[in-house]
Order: sequence, then structure tokens, then C-alpha cells
Amino acid sequence: MQQFLSLSRLIDTFSTWIGKLTMWLILATTLISAGNAIVRKAFDTSSNGLLEIQWYLFAAVFMLGAGYGFLRNSHVRIDFISSRLSDRTRNWIDVLGIVFVLFPFCLLMVNLSWPFFVNAYTNGEMSQNAGGLIRWPVYLLVPVGFTILAIQGISELIKRIAFLRGVIEDPIGGESAKSDEQKHIEELERIAAARLAGEK
Repeated sequence: MQQFLSLSRLIDTFSTWIGKLTMWLILATTLISAGNAIVRKAFDTSSNGLLEIQWYLFAAVFMLGAGYGFLRNSHVRIDFISSRLSDRTRNWIDVLGIVFVLFPFCLLMVNLSWPFFVNAYTNGEMSQNAGGLIRWPVYLLVPVGFTILAIQGISELIKRIAFLRGVIEDPIGGESAKSDEQKHIEELERIAAARLAGEK
């Protein structure tokens, strides 16, 4: 089991690196968008290439950052239901979801999107807009993004099984597994409770 956990840590490190890269892509998107808006207003000119690179980068943030979102537990959960379940039940649900939903869906998306990328690459497909960009890089984001998500799914599956076997702490129930939003809400609740206690 320790070898699998080492693999899980390696995958988590990779996903964290990709996640930090996508944060820089957000900055790049913002700067390009602001620069394009300034040039358009100041000089009454624009570039379709600059407009398209914005949504290329925006797409890259979501497609490449999905695995990091899974790692950070920021994906959608039905908290009011999962919070009522035992730790083992939640982890069993995750195991079943990863094996029977996540992996097949990622495989399906890679298989469906790969031909679009290959076709665009071999034909040199370009944007129909004047001054637009080549299309294959944005098509490539889809199979790459779902591959990264599936790889992170392997790490999460290892952690869930390790917990169920009693090797590690609950990977989805502890403080470290909470999303930033959950931590922020809990901090606000603590502040509000402290203020109410001070007023009494």
C-alpha cells in the first residue's frame, strides 16, 4: 500500500504544479484582456488573435485545472447529504463514483475529443476570423485535461482505499481536505458566533 501512496503523492505534486500554472494563466488572460480593451478604446483597433487567445487561455484554466480542483476537494458535493454520512460511507461513495463514473467519463471524453484534435492538426485548421489563431491547441486541451483529471482520480482512489483499509486518515473529512470556500465559511461562522457571545 505504501508504494501506491507514494504514487498518489507523486500525482498530487504533479496536479499541484499544473494548478499553480493555471493560476498564472488566469493572470495572463486578465492582462491580455485589459491590454486589448485599452488598445481598442485608445486607438480604435483590435486583434482577433488577441480575442481568441483569451478564450484559449480561459479554456486551458478549466481543462487543465480540473485535476487540481479534485485534489483540493473544490468540486461540487451535496454537503447537506454527505455531512450526515459516516466517513467510511462517504469514502465508499467516492470509490464507486471514481471507478464507475469518473474513469469511464474521462475515457469517453478522451476518445471523442482526440479525433477532433488530430483532424485539426493534420489539416492545419485555422480560425475563420481574420487574423485568428490555429485551432489544434485548443482542441488538444480537451483530451489532455480529461487525462489529467483521470490521473488525479487514480490518486484519489488510492487515498480512499488506503483510508478504508485503515492506513491513513480520512482524505475527505479532515481539515486539510476542506475547500478554501468551506474554510472561509467556517471562519465567518466562528467570527459571528464570537460576536454574538460578546453581545450577551
